[in-house]
Amino acid sequence: MLTTIRKAEYFELMGLFFIQWMAMSVWFVPLGPVLDAHGLGAIKPFAFAASAIAAFVSPLIFGAMADRHASPVKVLRGLTVATAIAMLLATWSIKQHWPPGVVLLLIQLLMLCSAPTASICTSIVFARLKNSQREFGPIRATGTFGWMCGCWLVSALNADTSALAGCTGAVVWFALAAFTFFLPDVPPPKFAGRPTWRQRFGWDALVLLKNPGHRVVFITAALFSIPLAAFFPFTPQHLQQLGFQHTSAWMSLGQVSEIIAMFTLAGMFARLRLKWIFAAGLGFGLLRFALCALKSKTWLLLGVSLHGFSYAFYFITAQIYLDERVDAAWRTRAQALFSLMTSGVGNLAGYLGTGWWFAVCAKFGGTQWPMFWGGLSLSVAMVGIYFLTMYRGKDSHANRQSAKQTAVS
Repeated sequence: MLTTIRKAEYFELMGLFFIQWMAMSVWFVPLGPVLDAHGLGAIKPFAFAASAIAAFVSPLIFGAMADRHASPVKVLRGLTVATAIAMLLATWSIKQHWPPGVVLLLIQLLMLCSAPTASICTSIVFARLKNSQREFGPIRATGTFGWMCGCWLVSALNADTSALAGCTGAVVWFALAAFTFFLPDVPPPKFAGRPTWRQRFGWDALVLLKNPGHRVVFITAALFSIPLAAFFPFTPQHLQQLGFQHTSAWMSLGQVSEIIAMFTLAGMFARLRLKWIFAAGLGFGLLRFALCALKSKTWLLLGVSLHGFSYAFYFITAQIYLDERVDAAWRTRAQALFSLMTSGVGNLAGYLGTGWWFAVCAKFGGTQWPMFWGGLSLSVAMVGIYFLTMYRGKDSHANRQSAKQTAVS
C-alpha cells in the first residue's frame, strides 16, 4: 500500500483528513442537542438545512477556483480560518440567547464557509494518489477516526448540550488552517482563455450529468441523502429518550463500521462490480432504519452501528468512481458537484422533509419511532429500486476511459 507514495506523504494525507473530519463532527454531531438545550429546538431543521443551502452555492464556486485560479491548499486554508471565526460567532449567539433569526443567519454564514472544505480536501488527497482504489479507503478511514475523536472529545468535555462544543470546534478549525502550511501546494490545471461567468461559478460541472452512469450515481446519491439526513438531528433524541447519556459518543458507533468498511473497499473493488458495492450501501441503509424501528436499545444501537457500512459503500465508493472516471482537470468540480447533489439537494430536502415527517409522527401521543424509522426505511427501498433499474455501469478499462472522455465532452 505504501509503495506507490512515500510513507511521510501518506501520513501527511491521513493527518489532513483526521483534522478535517474531527473539526466537522465537533460542531455537527452535538448541534441538535445544543439547540434543544438553549430553547432553540424549533429552528433545528432549519439549522441543519443551512448546510444544504450552503452546498448549493459555495462548493462549486470554490471548486472552480481550486480547479482554475488558485492552489486548492490555499483555498482550503482561507476557508478554514473563515469557518473558525464564523463558528465562534454562531456559538456566542446561541450562548447569549440572541433572537432565533440572528442565530440562523450566523449558522448559515458558518455553513457557507465550511461547505466546500470537504470536497476540496478530498480533491487534494486524490491529486496525490497513484492508485485511488487501493489507497483512498485507508486514508479516508483516518478521517472517520477523526470524526469519532471529535465525538469523544465533546462527550469527554461534557459538552453534548453545551456551547462549549462550538468553541472546541473553532479551535480544531484553526488547527486545520495551521496544518495546511505543512502541505505542498497542488497547482491548478492550466486553463486557456478567459473563463465565463458560468465557469467562474462552477456550473459548467453540470455537463458531467450528460454521462448516463454519472447521472444515475449523482441522482441516487441525492435521493439516498434525503432519508439519511434524519440520522444526526433525530438519532440523539431517540437515544436520550431510551436513557442514553453522552449521545455524541454513542453516535460514533457508526464510524466504527465505517472504518471497517473502508479497509475492505480495495478487496471489494478487486472482486465485485461497482454496481453491487453501491447496492450494498443502499441495502445497509435500508436495514439500518428497519432495525431502528424495532423500538429497543439493542436494535437502535445496532442500527446506528450499520451507518458506516451504508455511508462508505455508497458515498466513498462514489468519490473513488468520480476520481477514476472524470478527467483530472475536472477533479475538484466533480467532487463539488457531488457535494451539491448530496449536501445540497439531498440534505435540504432531507432536513426539511424528515423534520416534517418527525412532526407527523409526534402527533400521536409522543414520537412514534417505529413509524418514523419505518417510513425512512421504505424510502431507501424505493431509492434502491431506482438504482438497480437504471444503473448499467462499465466493466473494462477501455470503457472506463470512454466514460471519462464522455464526462468532459
